[in-house]
Parts: sequence; C-alpha cells; structure tokens
Amino acid sequence: MNDLLQISPAVAERFPAYHGLVLFASSLTNGPSDERSQTLLREAEEHARQMFAATPPGEHSHLAAWREAFRAFGVKPQRTMNSAEALITRVVKGGELPAINRLTDAYNAVSVRFVVPCGGEDLARVVGPVTLKVADGTEPFETTKDGAPFIDHPVPGEVVWADAAGVTCRAWNWRQGTRTRLTDDTTEAYFLFDALSPMNQGELDRAGDALEALLGELSPGCQVERVRLGSAR
Repeated sequence: MNDLLQISPAVAERFPAYHGLVLFASSLTNGPSDERSQTLLREAEEHARQMFAATPPGEHSHLAAWREAFRAFGVKPQRTMNSAEALITRVVKGGELPAINRLTDAYNAVSVRFVVPCGGEDLARVVGPVTLKVADGTEPFETTKDGAPFIDHPVPGEVVWADAAGVTCRAWNWRQGTRTRLTDDTTEAYFLFDALSPMNQGELDRAGDALEALLGELSPGCQVERVRLGSAR
C-alpha cells in the first residue's frame, strides 16, 4: 500500500509544505450511523463551538493556510471550503454534523476536533494508483445532481485526487465523489488526512491516533497501517 497514493511533481513543487497521513484499514465493519457514532458527532460539535466561540473558522492558522492554497489554484475558498472548514462552519452557524454511516461519522468527528481535512475511500472501489494532480478538465467526477447520478468535471488547473477511473475528490479535499465513498458494506478503506504548515507532524499523528482508536472501537479486530505523504514521508 505504500505507493497507492502519490503526489505529482507539479503539486509537490507548487505546495512543498503539504504533508499527509494515510491510514489503510482492513477487516472493517461499517453500517448505518448508530448511537455511538452520533455521540462522536455531538462531542465534536461541542468542541468546535468552544474552540470557535470568539474566532471565525477561517482565521484558524491551519484553515487559513488551506484558504491560501485554494486561492493559489484558482478556487474561491469562501465558496469552496476545504472539508474541515465546511464542517466546522456548519456547526458554528448552528447546524449539526451529518450522520452518514459509522466510519464516516468517526472520521468527520476527528476532522472537526483536530481541524484537519480528512476523507475515507473504499479500497474495493479504487482503481489505483491515486494521485494528487493538477486536473486538465477532462477527468470524470461521479457525483449527484438534483438527486440523480451525474458526471461532472474539474476545472482545468484544479488540484484533485484522481485514480485511473477519474476524480475521487475535487479541489484537493472539498468534495468527495460517489464512486469511492464509504458505504455500509465497506470492509477495506483508506483514510487520508491532508495537512499544510503550520500543522506539524506531531499534531497530524495525534489526529491519526484518535481515528485509529475509533476504528478499533467500531471495528474490533481491524488492522491499520500508516503511510506518510509529502514532506513527512
């Protein structure tokens, strides 16, 4: 699994401060959101409300760094937020974190608590390798529109995660595609934390520790392997 996720030279050159942490997990047990996973969401919401009681999310140093990165590849971060900021903003505006399924609830809760974008992909649906690249605009992105399946495409120059079959996540960590997202039947997955300076490796590892502990709780007997990306590798 060490080489399943890759960073293109173009992205590495433009964003040298990027570093990621990947948790590859097998023997997982997923399913609909339950009392435990929803408790994780409620606890993360309370944590966010306290953390951002006096400071807008966009002024947090890590979220501000992501805003600058998005601007650098032509995306307006006020409208297209990184996934962590989108979740936190939803909470501080009075909303709740969405209950999706047990594993997705877990990584969203950790994302909010540690203020770091995190996503999960079903390994059985990935057509590897998965590369962080600059899109040319022709890559298919499977999503939904008005409740129906829809094939979209990234904007040329947009930074995306993509495998051999198309884009898995648009605008770096803004919107995940439907093809590879975690489902109730997922048994093998990878969970990706995206970080920029000033988030250091110790902070990223603590987020990984928190998610690994939850995976072990929600899926007793699962196996987890870690891989570092970018400057942390």
